[in-house]
Amino acid sequence: MSRSHEEEQRRLLAAYDAQLREQAEMSGATSHDRDGPLWRGKFGARGFVSYRSLEGLSGQALDDLIAQTLEHYAADPTITSVEWKTRGHDLPADLPGRLRKYGFQPEDQETVMVGEARHLEGPVTLPGGVRLRRIDDQPSPLPDVTRAADTHSRVFGLPFRPEELMRRLERHRGRIELWIAETTDEVVCVGRLEVVPGTEFAGLWGGGTLPEWRGQGIYRALTAARAGSALGRGIRYLHSDSTDASRPILERSGLLPVTTTTPYVWERP
Repeated sequence: MSRSHEEEQRRLLAAYDAQLREQAEMSGATSHDRDGPLWRGKFGARGFVSYRSLEGLSGQALDDLIAQTLEHYAADPTITSVEWKTRGHDLPADLPGRLRKYGFQPEDQETVMVGEARHLEGPVTLPGGVRLRRIDDQPSPLPDVTRAADTHSRVFGLPFRPEELMRRLERHRGRIELWIAETTDEVVCVGRLEVVPGTEFAGLWGGGTLPEWRGQGIYRALTAARAGSALGRGIRYLHSDSTDASRPILERSGLLPVTTTTPYVWERP
């Protein structure tokens, strides 16, 4: 890896840490408060913990902070789960082990990809009969949102209810864009662009292509369309928590891996 490449990664990671943690992760929370270095949000029945740095905390002091956080959420009977989102470059290095001690279990690790939106914009050739379209900005989006939700469920193997997505779109009107790639018969790829208020960033989320349509540049084209829309909004950076499937596509497009992220989740017994 070249020196300039490493310097760019460090620059992007610094922008990510400065702009996308703490208060930025509380956007959309039903309520939030602070406890020392932690921002503690409630998103309906889910708790979410954010912070920029825990450096300097160790041993019993760190254990106490975790215990106090768990007590805070457990005391609210409406909370059914809590996510403590860790990053691979964070200190202290023993935080994951300490979270496990208090009942937090790790979910799948993903790679944090960050880069200049301008690197992702540009024309991409689509297969014949496939077109791209933004669907949240029409007078009656529910029929298309329902089709998109069905494709999302088929791609990820999890139920995805259109009513929930509609509520999110209405609650964050103008900040979330929903894009699809479609044929005359079905939606074959979906993806969202989510603007992070008060920052230079937007996120690429929920991207997925039906298995029989993969390897034809459709996800790449949908990513380029979202990047173009972001640039039109004055957004400089794009970021994504990427699976092993989407990381290579985003990396070829110009995003760089800057760290990893692993959610640690506590479920109410």
